[in-house]
Amino acid sequence: MSGPKPPVVVCVGVVTLDALALVDRHPGPDERVVADRVAISGGGPAATAAVVMARQGVPVSFVGRVGTDPEGEQALALLAAEGVDVTGVLRDPATPTQSSVVLAAAGTATRCIATRGVPPLPPLAGRAAELVAGADWAHTDHLGFAPVAELVERLAAAGHPRPRLALDAGNEVPGLDGRLGLVDLYVPTAASLTARYGAAPDAPGAVPDCARRALAEGAGAVVATSGGDGSAAWWPDGGHAAAPAARGVEIVSTLGAGDVFHGALLAARCLGRDWPEALRHANATAALSCRALDGRSAVPDLAELSAFLSDAGAGDAGTGGG
Repeated sequence: MSGPKPPVVVCVGVVTLDALALVDRHPGPDERVVADRVAISGGGPAATAAVVMARQGVPVSFVGRVGTDPEGEQALALLAAEGVDVTGVLRDPATPTQSSVVLAAAGTATRCIATRGVPPLPPLAGRAAELVAGADWAHTDHLGFAPVAELVERLAAAGHPRPRLALDAGNEVPGLDGRLGLVDLYVPTAASLTARYGAAPDAPGAVPDCARRALAEGAGAVVATSGGDGSAAWWPDGGHAAAPAARGVEIVSTLGAGDVFHGALLAARCLGRDWPEALRHANATAALSCRALDGRSAVPDLAELSAFLSDAGAGDAGTGGG
């Protein structure tokens, strides 16, 4: 007999089509270098998180905006091929699809990115609003937060149920001030978390102190990411868990690894993982995604992830009071 169906998630925010090249070093002005690898891939924080969830067995839709151009058609086709529902995507003839050119330098593990700017998303309406209102979770990036928060506020004011809200806060999030109480899962980087509260990121105890301040401001749970130093979670009543970054993975590019972490973290919670397990799950998924130039093609499914975690050993997360 099959287990319970995982909660339905709608990811709202950015989708891009990216041209990627892996080089030994970044070129200087008017210089040409030979690329070791070149790829065309879909990107965007919310869209990539949706791909991760679909690959790990969580029913997911994506809501965002593309232009009526070939880039938009390809970006949506890549999502649909992963099993992501795209029926709520706005096709806007006045706004080109966000596209990027990315050079990743293997020698320095750095990258240069040139991207189209995009305007804020409009208020959610029609199919997009229907999907978000009916979801168990809405996962948003910096572009998706404001329209989702507005819809959540309207639903609450009308006495209707509303989805839980997960926020990728690695970038500055327009519309967040005064609304952290809407956020059930707040996931900044350690740097963006400490910057929000005016703390020095390297000061002893700064990250946990700022996480507790976010909880006091109304966040349901806080997870701070620190790249190669792993991640940590805090929740009310002193709950705390931490997990180191996964090791033993040959890194090609870290492009999109943060977006992958966000998708994997919410997937793990939807699949019933506790906080220590969810952090290990997300850290390992993000690390394994770095085996490829793009942020999606090496994302593991649950079987591959389980095998990796089993080989690595599962006893490396710590829990304790906040």
